[in-house]
Amino acid sequence: MTPESVVLIGQEAMKITALMAAPLLGSALVVGLLIGMFQAATQIQEMTLSFIPKLAVMALALMLLGPWMIHLVVNFTERLFESIPALIS
Repeated sequence: MTPESVVLIGQEAMKITALMAAPLLGSALVVGLLIGMFQAATQIQEMTLSFIPKLAVMALALMLLGPWMIHLVVNFTERLFESIPALIS
């Protein structure tokens, strides 16, 4: 196992992690921004007001994109397991 292969595997793992986190974090960011604008317009400064909508949108995003995320991780894991013999030698 060469240092280059370790770096390559690490880069691929980081890419998969970013691809999985981006939809959830992006949806939470958009909802948080919209609720923040609503709070600024109405001067309602309740910290817990944004929690439930963010949670609901993240749950919806997870339900919609969950199969894609699982497929992404399973493919990465299968490729990693299949490359073990080549990495050992």
